[in-house]
Amino acid sequence: MRKKSKSGKKSVYTVCIIVTLVFFAIFAARLIDWQIIHGEEYKNLAARSTSYTVSTDAIRGEILDKNCTGLVVNTTHYKVVIDKLYVDEDKLDDTILSLIKITEQTKEKWADNLPIDLNANGKFQYKKSSEDDVQKHLAPDFLNLPEQTDANECLNALAERYKISGNYAKTDLRNLVSVHYNMEITGYSGSKPYVFAEDISQNSVSAISESTQGVSGVEVQTYLERSAANPELAPHLLGALGSMSEDEYNELSKSEKKYSLSDKVGKFGIEHAFETQLKGEGGTKIIKRNSDGTVVDKVETIDAKPGNTVFLTIDSKLQEVASKSLAENVKAAREAGKALKKANGKGGYGEDCETGAVVMLSVKDFSVLAAASYPTYDLNKYSEYGDYYIKLSENENSPMYNRAFVGSFACGSVYKPCVAAAALEEKVIKKDTEIYCDQYYDYYPTNVVKCMHYHGNLNVTGAITQSCNYFFAETGRRLGIDTMYLYAEKFGFGEYTGIEVEESKGTLAGRDSTSWQAGNTVQAAIGQSDNAFTPLQLATYTATIANNGVRLKTHLVSKITDYERKHTIEDYDSPVEVGSCGVSKENLDIVRNAMLDVTRDEDGTAYSVFGNYKVKVAAKTGTAENSGSDHTTFICYAPFDNPEVAVAVVIEHGAKGMYSMQVAKDLLDAYFK
Repeated sequence: MRKKSKSGKKSVYTVCIIVTLVFFAIFAARLIDWQIIHGEEYKNLAARSTSYTVSTDAIRGEILDKNCTGLVVNTTHYKVVIDKLYVDEDKLDDTILSLIKITEQTKEKWADNLPIDLNANGKFQYKKSSEDDVQKHLAPDFLNLPEQTDANECLNALAERYKISGNYAKTDLRNLVSVHYNMEITGYSGSKPYVFAEDISQNSVSAISESTQGVSGVEVQTYLERSAANPELAPHLLGALGSMSEDEYNELSKSEKKYSLSDKVGKFGIEHAFETQLKGEGGTKIIKRNSDGTVVDKVETIDAKPGNTVFLTIDSKLQEVASKSLAENVKAAREAGKALKKANGKGGYGEDCETGAVVMLSVKDFSVLAAASYPTYDLNKYSEYGDYYIKLSENENSPMYNRAFVGSFACGSVYKPCVAAAALEEKVIKKDTEIYCDQYYDYYPTNVVKCMHYHGNLNVTGAITQSCNYFFAETGRRLGIDTMYLYAEKFGFGEYTGIEVEESKGTLAGRDSTSWQAGNTVQAAIGQSDNAFTPLQLATYTATIANNGVRLKTHLVSKITDYERKHTIEDYDSPVEVGSCGVSKENLDIVRNAMLDVTRDEDGTAYSVFGNYKVKVAAKTGTAENSGSDHTTFICYAPFDNPEVAVAVVIEHGAKGMYSMQVAKDLLDAYFK
């Protein structure tokens, strides 16, 4: 092989030197460009910030009674949050352990939803009743572990998932995993801070604030929590919030308000009926961080707007009386029934009385002043499909059922004023027409109607006063079911009242019935047969009689204002006429005077309770046959000469009318005090 010459070596060195000089020349030129020519530009580029758009929650509107008393209100609470935009990620685990320590020292609870516990023997175990959560952890799209994986292996897999490293005690490791797990399932991100603990007592706020002072990304914040001021007062009317279904989302998306599937919406009651009024409009803010992660700016781009305030026609004080009296009289009827059953060796005395409802309306505009259902429940404990919800749904007395507006009940003799008014208007009877009552009406042998007493000759006034079944069976036969049906419909039976929340139309005997025989007419005329109405319909019917036969739209909402209650957006207090019952004032007066005699005449069925009452009360008692003890019903309005309020009471299986009358009397006492 030939050796290279010395001149060849020199040429290689020369090339290397030239390449090196060119490289340094280029580097120097770039350096001059970076630092001198475009120095400021690149400096700004290095400091360029990253922007994050964060949504801000809106306050939901409150629900108040007619006197501005809070029914569903927003109250201030405290929470501890970890903000990803501010927190030092390298120290996050130490921060979490410090937070756990101070919250436990102050006897507060932090969000711990991990379905793995550390038992007394120092071993990890799955929590009881956490099978669904465990299966979720082991699923292929989560940890992808076999079904037989034990709690220890599962927890270690979670720790690895969350990059938790270090020689932690078992308790600390488990708690760190729990917080990281909860962060994941709640969507912790730059736009969504993590709520570490909420509903912190005011006494603990200062201790936690002091402990976390100087810890970046951790803060004690205030928030508003929605709750019922008196949770058992009117849950059926107020309603509750729950998760939104896809159908609800599709429907609500048509409104002007913006919704996401994660929003909580009203599921029933006022919360549902006025969802788009109560919902606020969320805002946005832009947070900027520079290249080293420091927050350099925070700008509110759209302010959150609170929802509107809804004022109800309810008077809280009257509502309290209605709820309390209803509960007391249902219990009194049951206890009395049990005693009578024990003494007589048979039932049917009210021993099975468990439920009831009452409604009071203003005759002026048919607004609801009080509406109670018994049994009731605690609205603040209610959450859709939670343990309390399940307990309520399994209760055979159905506490969640709105008996006042949705429950349909056989009404009994309170239906008789309607039949009397129709018969007088159709000239089937006159004021002085007498019908002889021998206690058993057997015009239709297969539909014999029994009267409670032998009355002899009675006109319509006496028949209403003493509640004679014989008189009304014969009057109903003469009137006919078709005509009876038409007048009953005008009084509001079998019709919606117009109330803003869910209600039932009830069942009006005749056209609504699946089949009909002539003998059924006499049963319908005394409030039996297929007749079944809501307490709200009975109150509307009573108010219509008191209002000279004019039926108005029943309503529960008085007005809607802005959140601060400074500007009225909608006003619903003006009466809305639905129609007339079609009965002349002369004939209505006959019926109304007879209803006055029910309370003022010594033979009246309500004389024992209202005979010496401080204001004149027009009323009608009722008893409806059912399996078990009879239902008792009662309707009234007062004062007789210038009606202000109408009341309807239904006590299921109450047996004796004194209990339903007492509920009405308690309400009138409160109103006329």
